Amino acid sequence: MQPRTPLVLCVLLSQVLLLTSAEDLDCTPGFQQKVFRIHQPAEFIEDQSILNLTFSDCKGNDKLRYEVSSPHFRVNSNGSLVALRNITAVGRTLFVHARTPHAEDMAELMIIGGKDIQGSLQDIFKFARTSPVPRQKRSIVVSPILIPENQRQPFPRDVGKVVDSDRPEGSRFRLTGKGVDQEPKGIFRINENTGSVSVTRTLDREVMATYQLFVETTDVNGKTLEGPVPLEIIVIDQNDNRPTFREGPYIGHVMEGSPTGTTVMRMTAFDADDPATDNALLRYNIRQQTPDKPSPNMFYIDPEKGDIVTVVSPALLDRETLENPKYELIIEAQDMAGLDVGLTGTATATIVIDDKNDHSPKFTKKEFQATVEEGAVGVIVNLTVEDKDDPATGAWRAAYTIINGNPGQSFEIHTNPQTNEGMLSVVKPLDYEISAFHTLLIKVENEDPLVPDVSYGPSSTATVHITVRDVNEGPVFSPDPMMVTKRENISVGSVLLTANATDPDSLQHQTIRYSVYKDPAGWLNINPINGTVDTTAVLDRESPFVHNSVYTALFLAIDSGNPPATGTGTLLITLEDVNDNAPFIYPTVAEVCDDAKNLSVVILGATDKDLHPNTDPFKFEIHKPTVPDRVWKISKINNTHALVSLLQNLNKANYNLPIMVTDSGKPPMTNITDLRVQVCSCKNSKVDCNAAGALRWSLSPVLLLWLFSLACL
Repeated sequence: MQPRTPLVLCVLLSQVLLLTSAEDLDCTPGFQQKVFRIHQPAEFIEDQSILNLTFSDCKGNDKLRYEVSSPHFRVNSNGSLVALRNITAVGRTLFVHARTPHAEDMAELMIIGGKDIQGSLQDIFKFARTSPVPRQKRSIVVSPILIPENQRQPFPRDVGKVVDSDRPEGSRFRLTGKGVDQEPKGIFRINENTGSVSVTRTLDREVMATYQLFVETTDVNGKTLEGPVPLEIIVIDQNDNRPTFREGPYIGHVMEGSPTGTTVMRMTAFDADDPATDNALLRYNIRQQTPDKPSPNMFYIDPEKGDIVTVVSPALLDRETLENPKYELIIEAQDMAGLDVGLTGTATATIVIDDKNDHSPKFTKKEFQATVEEGAVGVIVNLTVEDKDDPATGAWRAAYTIINGNPGQSFEIHTNPQTNEGMLSVVKPLDYEISAFHTLLIKVENEDPLVPDVSYGPSSTATVHITVRDVNEGPVFSPDPMMVTKRENISVGSVLLTANATDPDSLQHQTIRYSVYKDPAGWLNINPINGTVDTTAVLDRESPFVHNSVYTALFLAIDSGNPPATGTGTLLITLEDVNDNAPFIYPTVAEVCDDAKNLSVVILGATDKDLHPNTDPFKFEIHKPTVPDRVWKISKINNTHALVSLLQNLNKANYNLPIMVTDSGKPPMTNITDLRVQVCSCKNSKVDCNAAGALRWSLSPVLLLWLFSLACL
């Protein structure tokens, strides 16, 4: 089909004018005024007309029906808005939905002002047209469609109609947009012949409040003739959601003694319904208070804001006199501005009366007694206090201080966190002979400071009398440890020193006897009467019982008390070295090949148990009386090592080479040790020492004769 020219349109328009009255040409389906402003009076009177709504479907308004978003109002068939009963508060906005088989539309009623406006209804209700509806000459006439949510079966049901006053014969209506051919698909459909719009299922305003659709007319081939024209579908809210408290648990705190009107906390509920209607207009109230002492109305909640405040005098908010310092309030939120028809939701608010430090701690007694044995440490007495404040706070927890009687810092006091008692301890042993009695002055305070009008009194201090009980103490060696330096190998019976032990029990007359407690090598003896220590064996610095030249022994001093008491003293003997150990060599076995080009045999080292200067430098020699001079050679490498080498190759055999090593002591000490040298066969990278011949003694005939003569004696 070719697009119609302006000339054709004029012809068609002239034909329509011949068939239609001037009034019909001026008619636009829907409310003649879309928005009204109503100033709220002191009260809406039942069945009294508030305003008149004018709706026309341009077809005679056959089967006209009205729906109001608020259950408190209705619109009569003549368009008169009336209240169903006397009401004083209705919220902020009302919606009126009008519908006939040919058209439908929605009007918005905005309620403003308050109860202080006076005058007759005719003066009070003034309305203004804020959304002028242009009267355009167009073919497709589309008015917004209002559909209440939660409609029940049957479906589909007609909800509106699109009118095309100039639709060519054979053309069709087409509907597009979210809810039709876009997700969520299939909610709405249009009769392509009549323009009737229908809904196929129940709508939920809380899922989607409006749908923006588009209407156009097409030819039989689907080509657009006119449009698209926007079609708005508005889902009218129903009160189908209860208020909910989402942010729990709700716990508030208020300090005891707080002034009346102190804000404790805020309770806020959420309603998923339309916030522009009474369906989401919430009011709060306290349903229940537990406990209900000392007053059943300890708190008040602002019905609009949800603020919980105290409403009792500060004297009743005394935590120490309350049966329970914790209150539970059942808070109710009701929509529809709190009217009986509204839905409700509840939550529990817990309010804790917090403690402040308005009571000082007090000792249960003015004086405390304690007894402790001399020499002992640990807790000797628990000091008890009373405090009326909350045990879970610093207003109750006690802090103790010794303010007099502790110059030597022998005592300390700590708080038991479970009982709040003061645990007085001895941290340095007490001596009965110095002082048998001690008197301490203790004060107690709280961790938190007291409130300004409360102070610490005489009951916050106490006296502790401590009696020290005498015990038989063991004798004490002086000095301890005892130290002496002696040369090793001193003669047996040499006196080392005289031990001295005294009895701390100076007020008692006791005798002391001495004995050996630990003497690992068995070298010492002590006189039991006078404590003289002498040797019973030769002292040896190289003994395994000596460590770093120091020998350690322990002695006992035992008094004559009943029962006897024992003291232990330590003797440290530092032993000076004497050159009493000859050096020795290592290794004592070596191997060499019978055809070796390098005639070096082995590097020898020497060591000595003695200390410097009785050790190195060492002197290495071959004991020449028994060794040919032209076969072996020894050369010094350093103070502790020497090289043994051959002057010529030897036959495969085992040889003993006497090595003489001498230390640097005065007088020096010498040691002769045989070095066993194995001359082996070394062929084809294999060393064979097993087939060595008989041991060959490198001894001169004279020496052999001398040894033989010794054997015959």
